[in-house]
Amino acid sequence: MPFDAHDLFRQPPTHAAGAWQDPLAMLLASTGEGIYGVDLDGLCVFINQAGARMIGFEPAELLGRNMHELTHHARADGSPYPEAQCPIFNAFRQGLPCRIDSEVFWRRDGTAFPVEYSSHPILDGATVRGAVVTFVDITERRRAADALQRAKDELEQRVSERTQALATALKQVRELAARSEAVREEERTRIAREVHDELGSLLVALKMDVNWMDKRLSEQPQRSPEAAGDMRERMRCKCQNMSRLIENAVDNVGRIITDLRPSILDHQGLWAALEWQAQEFVQSAELALEWCMELGDAPDPPEPLAIAVFRIFQEMLSNVGRHARARHLRVDIRVHAGELSLRVQDDGVGAAAQAFEAADAYGVMGMRERARHFGGDIEVSSATGQGTTATLRLVLPAPVATGQELA
Repeated sequence: MPFDAHDLFRQPPTHAAGAWQDPLAMLLASTGEGIYGVDLDGLCVFINQAGARMIGFEPAELLGRNMHELTHHARADGSPYPEAQCPIFNAFRQGLPCRIDSEVFWRRDGTAFPVEYSSHPILDGATVRGAVVTFVDITERRRAADALQRAKDELEQRVSERTQALATALKQVRELAARSEAVREEERTRIAREVHDELGSLLVALKMDVNWMDKRLSEQPQRSPEAAGDMRERMRCKCQNMSRLIENAVDNVGRIITDLRPSILDHQGLWAALEWQAQEFVQSAELALEWCMELGDAPDPPEPLAIAVFRIFQEMLSNVGRHARARHLRVDIRVHAGELSLRVQDDGVGAAAQAFEAADAYGVMGMRERARHFGGDIEVSSATGQGTTATLRLVLPAPVATGQELA
């Protein structure tokens, strides 16, 4: 049997007739939404308790009153809302329903609240007699939507900041890579110049001495005994000069090799190499050195890490030599509980803290990249006129047990 909506308002069986005397009133009273009806003049024909309570009235106070003037007279910003523009009234005047969730209703006390409302025309055949309006307070929904929007805006802001930070970091990495390549090229140029100027001139001098000796030896049979004795003395002096040139060449080669990679790092390990480098630096820079090293029983770290620490230490000293104008240098190296702390402190002119975070602070940037590669960090503290302290901290890897120790 098909369902007929009019069955809701037909009288139920006689045994329940008392409980179902006015089903329409029961429906209006049981819903949590506001429901009211208006005639063609916009006057209230009926309103349920929920609707009247939401706008601060009793239902009986609203009957026969213009609902637009009471609760829909202004927009959310307080500007007037002409009745001719009201979607509620236009809906039944044009015979078309509407559903709106972007406006407010006004309470009796003059406060507004956001609503979602719908207006449906009441038809008597083809004639419009008025409209039924349902509305609900969507304050909590709006709050949730606003909170969601704020969270979305904050997330977008954070994403934008992270994106900008990543872009900045990428730019710095590219600049650091370009700077590293430039430094390598400068180093190649310096080494080539030293090889040309120092070793080249020595080798040319040796070649000239060898040619001189070859020529004199070829003339030897033609000389008298006295002349031959004199020539032997001259050749002996040439040999001594050649020996000195060779010694200079050996020294220059050793110096170039040491600049590229100190042999002490391979032969005596990191700790000895650090002390040697500090002594070499203060001697050339004419600084007073305060040296402190507490290693306990810490072994030398693996070669890649040792090279990284040594290069970071060299860069710290290089910064002191280039910028600090210091008279005293303190180097403090400690290993405690497997953590290395290497601190270089000078009494020089210092600098503002932001100078070490600048985009062109390639030396500090390079040290930090080396340290981060091994899970370490570089901290630089300085103030104008108060010197600078640079500290490397990183965790040393645990030593690998040998076969005998395992046994």
